[in-house]
Amino acid sequence: MSMIEIKNLHKSYEIGSSSLHVLKGIDFSVEDGELVAIMGSSGSGKSTLLNILGMLDTSDNGTYDLDKIRIANMNEKKAANYRNKFLGFVFQSFNLINYKNALENVALPLYYQGISRKDRQQTALNYLDKVGLKDWAEHLPSELSGGQKQRVAIARALASNPKVLLADEPTGALDSKTSMEVMALIQKINNEGKTILVVTHEHDIAKMCKRVVHLRDGVIVEDKKIKQNIIKNV
Repeated sequence: MSMIEIKNLHKSYEIGSSSLHVLKGIDFSVEDGELVAIMGSSGSGKSTLLNILGMLDTSDNGTYDLDKIRIANMNEKKAANYRNKFLGFVFQSFNLINYKNALENVALPLYYQGISRKDRQQTALNYLDKVGLKDWAEHLPSELSGGQKQRVAIARALASNPKVLLADEPTGALDSKTSMEVMALIQKINNEGKTILVVTHEHDIAKMCKRVVHLRDGVIVEDKKIKQNIIKNV
């Protein structure tokens, strides 16, 4: 079953008196449970594609269906509700709230879903346990390493049980050993059935996914399933 279905997607930006055509007719689908790397150099359109997938931006032409729901003509409130319901985000810079501890950071998306404080905290603790950080629940981000921050960010992204996890350069701020640990966790979550898209410019990170999509100048130039490098004993 297609979790994501994109057809003939176009996106341009007005820059002064000229127009920059960033996405030039993208056709792209992702099946439920896939682990897909989206690659491309700066300016290839991968960030724009991710923003549209994440309902942070809209296309000029074409269609986007997420779990058989057409994503179109949404006001900001409806888009925010859909993002919270369907999508989990992991960013290169972690985007944790500095004055909230790990547990509070992970519980935050559940607050916006109207879940009770007690249930929020229990769910957040379960997801911190899942990423190996239950003992760090009371620690502030400033007391965590880069890898631990990213694990908290992944737990936060998973806490609302999204249909799709969107990871934008999730290892970009990490050293190679920590990158392996984070990708091992992403592989584990994917093996449990979660659909995950990883935007990266690092070939070794892409090889840990199951499919690689290459963007260049706003078009997909390659889309192939690969033999996944499975991380063991990290």
